[in-house]
Amino acid sequence: MSTVLAVRDVGMRYAGGVDALRGVSLDIAAGELLAIVGPSGSGKSTLLNLVAGLDRPTGGTVTVDGVRVDELGEAGSARYRRAKIGMVFQFFNLLDDLTVADNVMLPAQLAGMSRGAARGRAAELLATLGVDRHAAAYPGRLSGGERQRVAVCRALMNRPALLLADEPTGALDTASGLDVRELLGELNRDGQTIVLVTHDLGLAEACATRTIRLVDGRIVDDARAGAAR
Repeated sequence: MSTVLAVRDVGMRYAGGVDALRGVSLDIAAGELLAIVGPSGSGKSTLLNLVAGLDRPTGGTVTVDGVRVDELGEAGSARYRRAKIGMVFQFFNLLDDLTVADNVMLPAQLAGMSRGAARGRAAELLATLGVDRHAAAYPGRLSGGERQRVAVCRALMNRPALLLADEPTGALDTASGLDVRELLGELNRDGQTIVLVTHDLGLAEACATRTIRLVDGRIVDDARAGAAR
């Protein structure tokens, strides 16, 4: 399998000398669903932000689908996120003054896709993820689980090489959390490569093909799931 993400000896030191990451190295192959777990302050979200190009490491390299993310400037990072990355957040980050369909279409339009083509792609995703009946609604009228499904549609709009999910069930009730858990598993079985940061060990156990545990900025465990999912 091809390598989608390669992290090499990555360190991240914040002002004041705080080391959030210390020499982290890992490879993620196409089709994996990697869960990153660990206590608060262990470096989980820092690692995700470096992969997303939102921050730059103080040492080491990050390569995603052939792109050296750590070398990109601000404009290059924005282009990289549009082309290579889909992001799903704990609190959805949908725009309340846009309809569901327009929220989903936005990344494609920013990337230069025509409105007609973007509308067609959005309709396809909304139908596939079971929220097409809400296309003309505004996000505030949807349940938390429905909003997260819309957010996943938006993240998949540009067919990203890598889907990043930061605590995607953290703001959801139990039923909606289970719904999103099943959705992530389905996407991965369909071939989407996913990196998931979560405090929810049940989520990691249910859908991850591999789980790493971070403690004090270091990987202390790297385990692959059995054949049964």
